[in-house]
Amino acid sequence: MDEYNRFVDWDKMDVTVQSQDAKELTCTEFQELKQLARQGYWAKNHSLRAKVYHKLISNIPCRTVTPDANVYRDIVVKIVGKRNSSSLPLPEFVDNSLVPTYCLNAEGIGAVRKIILCIANQFPDISFCPALPSVIALLLHYSKDEAECFEQVCRILACNDPSKRLIDQTFLAFESSCMTFGDLVNKYCQAAHKLMVAVSEDVLEVYSDWQRWLFGELPMVYVARVFDVFLVEGYKVLYRVALALLKFFHKVRAGQPMESESIQQDIRAFVRDIAKSVTPERLLEKAFAIRLFSRKEIQLLQMANEKALQQKGITVKQKRQNVHLAVHAENFKSEIVSVKEMRDIWSWIPERFALCQPLLLFTTLEHGCSLSRFYSHSEGHEPTLLLIKTTAKEVCGAYLSTDWSERRRGGNKLSFFGTGECFVFRLQPEVERYEWVIIKHPELATAGSEPENHASPASSTLSSSSVPSDRLSPFLSARHFNLPSKTASMFMAGSSECIIIGGGDGQALYLDADLNHGRTSHCNTFNNQPLCSENFQISVLEVWGFRD
Repeated sequence: MDEYNRFVDWDKMDVTVQSQDAKELTCTEFQELKQLARQGYWAKNHSLRAKVYHKLISNIPCRTVTPDANVYRDIVVKIVGKRNSSSLPLPEFVDNSLVPTYCLNAEGIGAVRKIILCIANQFPDISFCPALPSVIALLLHYSKDEAECFEQVCRILACNDPSKRLIDQTFLAFESSCMTFGDLVNKYCQAAHKLMVAVSEDVLEVYSDWQRWLFGELPMVYVARVFDVFLVEGYKVLYRVALALLKFFHKVRAGQPMESESIQQDIRAFVRDIAKSVTPERLLEKAFAIRLFSRKEIQLLQMANEKALQQKGITVKQKRQNVHLAVHAENFKSEIVSVKEMRDIWSWIPERFALCQPLLLFTTLEHGCSLSRFYSHSEGHEPTLLLIKTTAKEVCGAYLSTDWSERRRGGNKLSFFGTGECFVFRLQPEVERYEWVIIKHPELATAGSEPENHASPASSTLSSSSVPSDRLSPFLSARHFNLPSKTASMFMAGSSECIIIGGGDGQALYLDADLNHGRTSHCNTFNNQPLCSENFQISVLEVWGFRD
């Protein structure tokens, strides 16, 4: 242990969990390495973990010219000089409040700041990297000196493998990761998401903390276990653990009173004190029990979120209220839903479209009950939001991912289209959101084929990546898929005679051509729970688009 204890304050470390048993790591196969990392094979041996980290980081593909230990030794005196390292000002790209000490001694705490300043000198393209202090503080535990730690961090920052995302280094990358995390929470932590929406004025602000939970609030023992797996499996691990933290927070705090202004602090405090309720092993177990979609699909979602931010010119840090939309009361008017109800719907839609404002495209009160007018006003807009109020005061609707003009691809036949981002919901008499059948019941994706005009989503192929039939993405637009003609998505369909929203073994929502009548069917697409009365009369129907 002597070789790697220069920066460690062992009085603050729990040495009872450390083992002195000599261990070696000889495996090189990814699957075996992944299992060992998840099991914590090197977690209880300080020296072994240091050697494993060095081995894993040295294998990261990097830019040809990547600063090494010798560069650090050459520049540190020039940059730091004789100043007290503990009072060194940090560059703007790190948040000064997120410099964890992780049981470091005084020399180690000062070394964190020195290394950050030298990295700022060598990586002028870094504009936003709040996770950096935590990564440096952790790696100092497993480094012989500052120069070695500097080199390890530089290799992580200089990774040039486009398929291997490691640490966000720009505000654009960071902000899009927050949006992606929000999308994942919306899909995989619906109970927690519902709580966040209920108690927070800006749920997106809460989710922007997700990296802070991991690289700032989480105790050192937990961070190290997460980092063990992160170095083997990559960025997706961070999403998993953050989702698990939110699930545990909801489990512990559900039913307790919470206030909007304190929810961020409540989650931070829970993560800081997580040892009171969850062990590192239990946290990782929960994280890997979440069946996330593939790394490729998450990467495409991240790219879509980055593109949405770029289109709005959001590439540098700014106040969040200028980034995300809260549906503005003064600019919003609907005959079907209130501002609060529209904000609830907005919390369900993909994050990249939450940047937009709602735009009324069609309403039966103004445009009449003509299906052709419905199409003419809706076409050219993607996605759209359908809202329906019945004469019985029921309110339901659907988020539709695909332009209605796609219906023409089937010629005169009624053919389904759309993606798994689509969902239907009910607002009155009670609020309920229903996922697409493939999300909730992936086994249905492999069911027997339907007639040609009701194609079954048996399988799909991501561009440049094969995806199993039970992993059909709930996120991505149709352009990300190369779908065989007989295995197209089944969510929305339209003809001159009717609109159908649903799929699988039966239609969930059916609207007649006069837009006055509709019916629902109790199919497995929406868990056998009807959206509204089986046969209903439409009082008002609205279609909303998304305005930049």
